[in-house]
Amino acid sequence: MKITILCVGRIKEKFFTQAVAEYSKRLSRYCKLEIIEVADEKTPDRAGEALVRQIKDKEGDRLLKALADDAYVIALAIDGKRPDSEQLAGHLEKLGINGISHICFIIGGSLGLSDPVLKRADEHLSFSAMTFPHQLMRVILLEQIYRSFRIIQHEPYHK
Repeated sequence: MKITILCVGRIKEKFFTQAVAEYSKRLSRYCKLEIIEVADEKTPDRAGEALVRQIKDKEGDRLLKALADDAYVIALAIDGKRPDSEQLAGHLEKLGINGISHICFIIGGSLGLSDPVLKRADEHLSFSAMTFPHQLMRVILLEQIYRSFRIIQHEPYHK
């Protein structure tokens, strides 16, 4: 199975970069992992609604252009389904059994995802009602994907 993490912005903090590298290495046993970053837009403090929409649309256009046509798309969105780790593992396993060979998770920038990106997604996934920095979300997502593969393979994992 191929897993793509399509995200807005680069990770600048060394500790996040190291965590991403570690989970990427661990995941190499289970899947082909690809991480694609698209440029983020600068957001001024107290940006108005129109500017926020414009920024999300620019970032969204970049995401849609980078998205593979064959990918099953899971957008990370606060209004998405909130499975526990075992449910997520079961869902990913079921997608594979049903012939999905490429899953693309999309992580938006600091303002979230544009409406066209959310509409393109096959489903929405949420990890919490709380908001997380998109750099940290990348690490959390990779950890949960790794945990899912461990569960699928009936290997030990921390509960």
